[in-house]
Amino acid sequence: MIASAKPHHTGHPGYSETLPGLKESAETARKLVRTALAAWHLEELTDTAILLVSELVTNAVKHTNSRVIRVVVTRPGERFVRIGVVDKARVLPELAKPSDDLLTSGRGLLLVDALAERWGTDLYRWGKQVWAEVFCEPVR
Repeated sequence: MIASAKPHHTGHPGYSETLPGLKESAETARKLVRTALAAWHLEELTDTAILLVSELVTNAVKHTNSRVIRVVVTRPGERFVRIGVVDKARVLPELAKPSDDLLTSGRGLLLVDALAERWGTDLYRWGKQVWAEVFCEPVR
């Protein structure tokens, strides 16, 4: 599901890092996500979250001319972890259509759509952030 939402912080710190717009940056992004989830004691989300960040980074690198990207991991609420990738392009991402050749590429946003509770794009004057949120149980 695609959604547009403004995050409201729960008091948890966010994690972010500026990386080169290269496919190798996906590994650093995965490490950042692992670090954030471990700090929040949400390791059970690791597999889904690292797949999401890998797809978001790959899309930013492949479909924009951004020399740098920024990976952001936050807690916009107690029930969600948000993973975002910021780039300098204002072109909105599009889900592949069933008629597209999906054997070799084009499945990234379909995976994001299937794995994330919700995802969307925030446009800025200078670029955008594509983000995905993963549901987590609130701490009791």
